[in-house]
Amino acid sequence: MPTRAPTGFAARVRATISDRQFTMKAYQIVSDDGIDALALNELDVPRPGPDEVLVRINASSINYRDLSTIEQPVPRGIRYPRIPNSDGAGDVVEIGERVTRFRPGDRVCGIFFQDWIDGELTVAHTDNMLGGTAEGMLAEYRVLPQSGLVATPGYLSDVEAATLPCAALTAWNSLVEFGRVTAGSTVLLLGTGGVSVFAQQLCNILGARTIVTSSSDEKLARIRELGAWQTVNYRTNPDWDAAVIELTQGRGVDHTVEVGGAGTLQRSMNATRFGGSIGVIGILTGGDVDPLPILRRSLTLSGIYVGSRRMFESMNRALEAHAVRPVIDAQYAFGDARAAYHAMRGAGHFGKLVIAQ
Repeated sequence: MPTRAPTGFAARVRATISDRQFTMKAYQIVSDDGIDALALNELDVPRPGPDEVLVRINASSINYRDLSTIEQPVPRGIRYPRIPNSDGAGDVVEIGERVTRFRPGDRVCGIFFQDWIDGELTVAHTDNMLGGTAEGMLAEYRVLPQSGLVATPGYLSDVEAATLPCAALTAWNSLVEFGRVTAGSTVLLLGTGGVSVFAQQLCNILGARTIVTSSSDEKLARIRELGAWQTVNYRTNPDWDAAVIELTQGRGVDHTVEVGGAGTLQRSMNATRFGGSIGVIGILTGGDVDPLPILRRSLTLSGIYVGSRRMFESMNRALEAHAVRPVIDAQYAFGDARAAYHAMRGAGHFGKLVIAQ
């Protein structure tokens, strides 16, 4: 069942919107000039149509994709002005006349692909991506179709829930939907960003053991505290694929959550067992890839592009059953959003960065 906001809040805001012209603050990409050119503008609060929901956005988390969109909107096919950020959580303020899935006061998260409810991802789904081909969540209010929302797990705050739509769901899709990771599986995680930290927490639920790479001994110590079985510092051990093979007694891992991109994929393939799988997620590094190990090791690779609403709801049930709390590195005030993007660019975070109202 959807969780409820404090009694009276939604009614007060809804009355305010109904009684007079109402405006909101929203960040917008307005040029190709990057983070510092991100504009904080005043816009009209949108009104919901018959099948739509007006949501007050209380928190929005940042993903590397959001940073890339701000820094390179034109190469990514983004038309501006555009509100950035795919991830957001808040509460329902007003509903359209045909809305049946939610009521005012319900706490909700938006889904990355607004039209991907279930089944396979199609080209049509990419026409409605929050913070990309559609307006994003870094605003005080957003109108979304009722089908493009999921109920927030009741035990999480909005700041915590705002981390789920992209990073957590991407990790879930790679591990559960594609990788079929189960108790006793061994999983390789690259780095300690949002996807990898969520993947560690999900592996704890699944009973899988993990090997995690990072260039920071401090971050490796933190991921061990979260349950990592083994860790490898790739800066002091550049042949980290060989280290993974050694840690698994020559076998390799069952599944790899590959967030590095072309620059790490070759070693990830080397570190994955014969017949194993690799969820290809990241674009952080460039380089050339020799496909021969895919053939010789009978590997299965799949691009992991977030996930559907059905996956999101399945993940939320698992998170709630185990009371998993997202790891948040830092929280920024809405007015300090640019500082949050600079922190993402600095790549010193462990877990997620969140902007809160």
